[in-house]
Amino acid sequence: MARLSLRIILASSLLLLTGSAVAQSALNDIPEVPTEQREAEMALSAAPEHLREGAGVYVLTPSGYKQTRRSTNKFTCIVNRDHPKALKPTCFDEEGTATILPKILRVGELMMQGKSLSEIAADLRAGFANGRFVSPRRPGVAYMLSGDIRNVNPATDAVSSFPPHVMFYAPNLTNEDIGANGTSGLPFIAYQGPHGYMIMPVQSNPSSHDAR
Repeated sequence: MARLSLRIILASSLLLLTGSAVAQSALNDIPEVPTEQREAEMALSAAPEHLREGAGVYVLTPSGYKQTRRSTNKFTCIVNRDHPKALKPTCFDEEGTATILPKILRVGELMMQGKSLSEIAADLRAGFANGRFVSPRRPGVAYMLSGDIRNVNPATDAVSSFPPHVMFYAPNLTNEDIGANGTSGLPFIAYQGPHGYMIMPVQSNPSSHDAR
């Protein structure tokens, strides 16, 4: 199961960055919008409990993401969506908030307009080329400790869960660079490129509360 989830997240990241997706209908491209309370709960579930009270929060609306709470501890939580069916609660530190969050907000805006994954990928490539989006400028961390992480295999549209994990910013790093071979329990690189991450699964997350 862990290796299957790894293959899905790697395929999804490659698809979004290369823009090789087949254009979907506008209806299928628009994510479901939860209630604001539910969305905020999912976003905050990504963070360690001691960071939740002071973290900033973004929630999805029919026109894209909006900020509902400003950060007092330099962390920002959001339910990242890189596919209309994906739910990826993530809490970024100050550097990720400054450099990675703007891309996520743009993806949400375009997705709520019904843009296809290939159109979104083209917009992101242009954004990196013209300097709208940049790589993290220093090491940092993003937490994904929620039990509500939902991945989508872009080739089959199959939905699967992914275990809680911690991500460290790793711009343009490869699995070969860190000697990763997909073995369960070891770190690996996802979203290889300017917003790449080194992902480290965690065995348990006693401080995370699933709000369903």
